[in-house]
This record gives sequence, structure tokens and C-alpha cells, in this order.
Amino acid sequence: MAISSSCFCHLFISPKLQTNCRVSALASNIYTKRNNAASFALGPVKSDVSRQKVEELRSKLSTGWSFLGGSRIVIRPNVTRNLLQRKSSRVSASWFSTSEIAATAFPLGSLSVLPFYVFMVVAPKAEFTHKVMESKLPYIVLGRLYAYILVLSWRPDTLQLLFHYQDLIPDQAGITQLFSREMSLASAWIHILVMDLFAARLVYLDGLQNCVETRHSVSLCLMSCPIGVISHFITKALSNKSNKENLRV
Repeated sequence: MAISSSCFCHLFISPKLQTNCRVSALASNIYTKRNNAASFALGPVKSDVSRQKVEELRSKLSTGWSFLGGSRIVIRPNVTRNLLQRKSSRVSASWFSTSEIAATAFPLGSLSVLPFYVFMVVAPKAEFTHKVMESKLPYIVLGRLYAYILVLSWRPDTLQLLFHYQDLIPDQAGITQLFSREMSLASAWIHILVMDLFAARLVYLDGLQNCVETRHSVSLCLMSCPIGVISHFITKALSNKSNKENLRV
């Protein structure tokens, strides 16, 4: 009875369907052999760590079987791991907040310019002071720091607050709102420090060239740059007048 039923089934199954069955059976045998070879290569898993690794490997590979297409292997990406990697990269990119950068910019900028004022006031005629003040490296470093903070403080409405959209003249309300932001205020502070040091450098070099006392003017440039520049102009005028009177005598 079994032989007759099997013959009956073979008579009514189409050749194409028989071929698909054979291909599916062959693919299943190949996949079974590969799994046996992989398990033989891995050897006995005794530790919990090795079992966990095997389970992770099996979870990544999922087998699908269809009657016509045979068996196939589908690789599933580890979405959770990719999301964790993206989050870790974002955390490293934003390691410091804008508030911390702004709070650090004030003492860092102030301490970076103080040594130059000390050199110009304590030892204005020293060769070391002359070489240091003629160098452009301090202004390049401070200029890069200012550019970095300016980029961080920039927002889409910065120009609108800085220049009024109707007459392109700075408005008091816009400037007040702009400098109420920490990064904008920090960039303005670095800007003031750089310009004050540059003006003090010009006063110092001009005093050396014309033999004019510049210690008081340089000190005033640190506290209030316009007053220091005016003080240098007055000192230079009085010094030239005194030199002319001495020549007459």
C-alpha cells in the first residue's frame, strides 16, 4: 500500500515541482553540513562568554526556507550597536558646553595678554621685550581663539541684532540682546583684549622709535585703550616740544 501510494504521488507530481523539491532538499543538506562544520570548528562551549558570543552570532543570521526557492540566509544589522556608536560620537563632539567654554574664555584671554604688558612696563628697553612685541605670533593665536568663539556664538539672528534691518545701524536693544548671550559676550571680551594689546604694541614701538616714555600709556591701554592712546599722543607732543627747546638752548 505504501509503495502504491508513493507511485501514485510520483505520477501526479509535475517534473518541475520534483526538481524544486530536489533543489530545496539539496540546499537544506548543504546548510546542515555547514552548521555542523561550524559547530565542530567552535568546539564545546563551556564558558558563559562563549555561549553569549554564539547566541549573538546566531541572532544575526536567520534562515528562511520556501518550497520553491529553497533555503536562504538573511543577515540582520545590529541596529542597537549603530545607535550607541552614533550617540557616543555625539557625546565626544559636544564634550564641553557653550557655558563652560564662555566661562573659560574670560580668564584664559586675560591671563594670555598680561605677560606682554608686564614686559612692556617692567623692561621696555630690553632686547627680549622688543623681539616679543615685534612678533606676530601672539596676535595669530588670539585671533584664532576669537574666531573659534565667534563661530560658536553665531546664530541666524546675529546680523539682525547687530545691524538693524531698516537702516543698517546698530540698535541699542539689539546690542543688549546680543551681548546677553554668554558666547557673544565672551567673543566681545576676546576682541577687546586683542585690540587693546595691539594698540599698546603700537604705542610701545612708537615710543622706542621716538624716544618717548610709554609705561604709563601702555598701562592705560590695558585698562582703557582710547585713554592710553590719547595719553601717548600727549606725551609724545610734550616730549617733542621739550626736545626742540633743548636744541634751541
